Amino acid sequence: MNTQTLLSQLPNFNPRDVPVTGIDTHLPAVPTERLTPDALRQRFVHPPAWQPELREEPRFADRAPAAAAVLVPLVNRPSGLSVLLTERSHKLSTHSGQVAFPGGRVDPEDVDVVDAALREAQEEVDLPRGHVDVIGQLPVYVTGTQFIITPVVAVVRPGFVLHPNPDEVAHAFEVPLSFLMNPAHHRRHRLEWQGHVREWYSMPYVERVRIEPGTGESPPTPDSEIERYIWGATAGMLRNFYRFLSA
Repeated sequence: MNTQTLLSQLPNFNPRDVPVTGIDTHLPAVPTERLTPDALRQRFVHPPAWQPELREEPRFADRAPAAAAVLVPLVNRPSGLSVLLTERSHKLSTHSGQVAFPGGRVDPEDVDVVDAALREAQEEVDLPRGHVDVIGQLPVYVTGTQFIITPVVAVVRPGFVLHPNPDEVAHAFEVPLSFLMNPAHHRRHRLEWQGHVREWYSMPYVERVRIEPGTGESPPTPDSEIERYIWGATAGMLRNFYRFLSA
């Protein structure tokens, strides 16, 4: 049996159950002054010398490579930039239920990867293009399912109202950029399967959710906490973003 077939038979597993092998508390967080819209724009205009930490996952799917693009939407909130993420619908054939950036395959009618990322964000969560200011791109990231992803970074003006497409998105939420750019929240994992090793990062974030009266839910208090488990390719691209901003 060849390696490609073995990797395509990786078992279904809950990533939360895979032990943490390390947490990067020894690395510094990105300074606050670098996490502003103006500072980020200048960073892409005058990029530092740096290398992405993660470029390609071990292949574990028997499919032809496909070009894809994701939008890394940085919402310009009064409290600071936050990253808009989605929880993918369980109806999807790939990466269902996972936390992801809005995005997908590059279609033939797309002008380029930027156009694809903006289109996908509008289709998935109804994020209006008029609120999005693209400021740069991160290096290509290749997933184990053979998606060749270009992350398109943008600053998003608040004031939009999202309408997630239920066929693609179960939930949309925001995480403070400062949280994700602090390696104290970057956890390492390692899984061995039939002589093959898969490694990844996770960045779990506990979201405070307000339970509205009359919804039929009856938590002990009006507030509830939900863990949004960011891992795999999404965490890998965020890790590269950290390396870019901390260089």
